[in-house]
Amino acid sequence: MNQPPEHDSHPAIASLSEMVRLRYVARELTGFPQVQARQMMAGGHRSNFRGRGMDFDEVRIYQPGDDVRTIDWRVTAKTQVPHTKIFREERERPVLVVCDLRGPMFFGSQRLKSVVACEIAAALAWAGLSANDRVGGLVFGTQQQAEVKARRSHHAVLQYIHQLQDFSQQLLQPSADQFSLADILEEARRFALPGTTVFVVSDFHDFSDACERQLFELARHSNLNFCHVFDSIETQLPPAAFYAVSDGERQTMLNTGDNKLRNQFEQAFIHRSQKLKHLSQQLSAGLLPFNSADSVMSVLAQAYGKRRKGRRS
Repeated sequence: MNQPPEHDSHPAIASLSEMVRLRYVARELTGFPQVQARQMMAGGHRSNFRGRGMDFDEVRIYQPGDDVRTIDWRVTAKTQVPHTKIFREERERPVLVVCDLRGPMFFGSQRLKSVVACEIAAALAWAGLSANDRVGGLVFGTQQQAEVKARRSHHAVLQYIHQLQDFSQQLLQPSADQFSLADILEEARRFALPGTTVFVVSDFHDFSDACERQLFELARHSNLNFCHVFDSIETQLPPAAFYAVSDGERQTMLNTGDNKLRNQFEQAFIHRSQKLKHLSQQLSAGLLPFNSADSVMSVLAQAYGKRRKGRRS
């Protein structure tokens, strides 16, 4: 029996087999964002425009100017009144998944944020493909970036999840981050075609005014969604004690019994979360919070699962 690669079962590295397995459960995300695309291309999503397309909508009485090729001769013969077929055009909505795998994502009290981010990105890519969309992605590590152009292909998604695993493995060797979140968003803006649904998977630790400017530009021609990955320890420091902490090079002692420090720490997370929430409302962007201890698919199922009644458009 073939054994899985050693790194595929390493808890600090995103599992390739798990990301492939998400292909099957992602099919349950039947409420995956149905948005009106802005491109006049054939695809799997209905628009509000009616005309000659692939999806039949209704039959109505013929009106001057209607295309004679769409006359429904059977209904016309039955009613003795000319009727024409109306079709609802289908539009394409490419999906772009942007995954942040920089140094701060290599953190977690139960599961690493980097591993969780990879699973989120993989699930979204599979869901997009299941919805018959073209799917592509960007991955940013500490020193490198990788891109997969949007295609309606299993090979495109597999290529993307291989990149996710490679970049998560590179985090085992700490190095200074070359990219800021603003850099990542600027690259996403250049990469995304008009009408693209963009998912940004990150902890947003360096969210800044420069990021806001990039997001406002990106929202002008794309449908934005934020996947905020965080760990419980980032919301509240552990119980009062002295803890040895390190950045990989230096080590110091952290006194979590300092009430002023605890308050500042908690407020910093609240401020960043509220700022992201406010911006998502301004941009009509989706916002999904992912606690690293929670199941990725349970969060996605609440947003896009079968039981979800409303859909954001």
